[in-house]
Amino acid sequence: MSQLINYPHLASLVFNTPLYATPDLMQTVRAVLEPRLLGRLTDMPERLDAGGSPESREMQSLRVVGRLAIIPVHGILTARAGQIDGACQEILSYEKLRGQIHAALRHEMVEEIVLDMHSGGGAAMGCKELADFIRVSTEIKPITALINFAAFSACYMLAAACSRIVCSPTAMAGSIGVIIETYEVSKAEEAFGIKFNTYYRGAHKNDCSPHEPITDQAVAEIDRRLDAAYATFTESVADHRGIDLSVVTGTEARMFDAEGARAIKLIDEIAPAQEALDSIAARYSGQQAPRRGSVSARAGAMKLQNTL
Repeated sequence: MSQLINYPHLASLVFNTPLYATPDLMQTVRAVLEPRLLGRLTDMPERLDAGGSPESREMQSLRVVGRLAIIPVHGILTARAGQIDGACQEILSYEKLRGQIHAALRHEMVEEIVLDMHSGGGAAMGCKELADFIRVSTEIKPITALINFAAFSACYMLAAACSRIVCSPTAMAGSIGVIIETYEVSKAEEAFGIKFNTYYRGAHKNDCSPHEPITDQAVAEIDRRLDAAYATFTESVADHRGIDLSVVTGTEARMFDAEGARAIKLIDEIAPAQEALDSIAARYSGQQAPRRGSVSARAGAMKLQNTL
């Protein structure tokens, strides 16, 4: 059954909640949500389709090339299932990604899992649980994170949990930080002669209300949540990558190019995506990986280009 996009619900996943996301990604999502939440756009929402059992969908959608399962990790990462938003931004849930990895672990033809990554991150909620699942899964089958071409914030947290990380030469990684945004429309409501009266019990029940200026109490609560989410992120990366916590926090959420990321051990190797896949596949075929520029290398790249 089809389901209409619920913009207020999406807003609740974006505002007033910790996000492992880049500011650019936040701006992209705001550009979609704000006009609709403020009534400036009246376009008919897109429809999201879902059908079949989750297990059957994941097994059917699994892409197996040779002995590799190649799983895309693209777009905005969310806790629960989603497909695509009104601005054609890809949405991938931790729930769906976990299902795909689980299907690859059970697939008898799959020897190694490759996560093809291009994402600015997303929700903090659910990210650590998936990262921990990935780390445990590496004891069953190797999982390679292929940064092709961005692994920022939540996406990098997932990459850090993999057996190893290969980064394309022009790709970037990092943004190990957390962000919370609030939004306030009280001045706009006042201009339109609108006033919301809110009655509640519990001192924090109305924190970050968009209908009134933010309070010192709400700011203190935001800081507490930021500190907790940041500690979760940085400690997980340090543990999974086997590097000192001070190195991780010392990045100050910077985004690194491939060479910079390798210098501080955020990644393991630099290689073009197709070349990296050829090299991994060769380990299971018993053949030597084709040399860059050779006819077989170009043919392999063309074949895998349709997969990535």
